[in-house]
Amino acid sequence: MVTMSHLLDSTLGPMAPFVSQLLTELAALGVNMTAPHIDHLCYRAANLSEYQSLREVLAGAGELLVEGMIGGRPIATYRLHQPVKVGDVEVPCIELAAPKSGRSHQAGLEHIELVVSSLAALVAQYPTLPFKTGNMMDERNPDIGLMLPSGQIKFHLRSLAEVIAEEVATGTVVAVPNDYFEEI
Repeated sequence: MVTMSHLLDSTLGPMAPFVSQLLTELAALGVNMTAPHIDHLCYRAANLSEYQSLREVLAGAGELLVEGMIGGRPIATYRLHQPVKVGDVEVPCIELAAPKSGRSHQAGLEHIELVVSSLAALVAQYPTLPFKTGNMMDERNPDIGLMLPSGQIKFHLRSLAEVIAEEVATGTVVAVPNDYFEEI
């Protein structure tokens, strides 16, 4: 699979090779994803200082769709001006996740998310795979996950940009508290 370099590769790490490796590992498990719809990839910051610095970098490389509190920490999502290209597949968005309070995280590319038509059908089609199904019945944005040697792949029914647009329109985005970053 041909991967293209991206202007953010020197900051975030080689994104297209990361995506390509995860798709290769998924295919090696026998999962057939012809023309996968990858809606975003995620970079997890090691600390709040790195998160704030990367927000500025990403603001120059894309349009901020939303920044809100998810799982007790800020997450910002950007629609990239230049999508990440992996063969014929384009990844339009990047999610920047701050670390959860009290936890240490290794900085780096963490996961990609694919849009599929049915989570239950995917699990049924590949019953021997160790899918994480704890969020499969979530009413807002159900997903399943699969840990692979190079990172995680999550599967959703709708793209992140679509979910964000709905949350913004309905006013359900939880704002980052004004004093959240004062502890740095």
